[in-house]
Amino acid sequence: MLVYLDNCSLQRPLDAKTSSRIHLEAEAVLDVIALCEVGQVRLASSEVLEFEIERMSDALRQVHVYELLSKATVHVDLTGSVEERAREMNQAGLQPLDALHLAAAVEVEADYFCTCDDKFLRRANTLSLPRTKVVSPLELILELGL
Repeated sequence: MLVYLDNCSLQRPLDAKTSSRIHLEAEAVLDVIALCEVGQVRLASSEVLEFEIERMSDALRQVHVYELLSKATVHVDLTGSVEERAREMNQAGLQPLDALHLAAAVEVEADYFCTCDDKFLRRANTLSLPRTKVVSPLELILELGL
């Protein structure tokens, strides 16, 4: 099983636990990472994630996200096919960076693309994707049977 966690999902464990939802999503992301560590789930990274992480101003968050991504077994380069798919997704209503992330996940045939961004989640679920299912962290752990 291959999972692509977007930047907001990767950072969720560091967010202030000001609501039950944030707390539960943080735990869900940590559970997915734990499954990656024991080889039950494979984690995908991408050139798009690396670009976004480099732009982060919080050094602690940056280190945390890089540490999580060090567990990735699949890496997606920013190729012409990823860029073309992202352009189509952008035209369908996704923000440019979100479209690049999702296009990268689709490129490597990730089973799940995980995001905490509700607006992105709603828009992405209107797209017809060949294999990749777009989910929240809570939906992901349910899909994984946790």
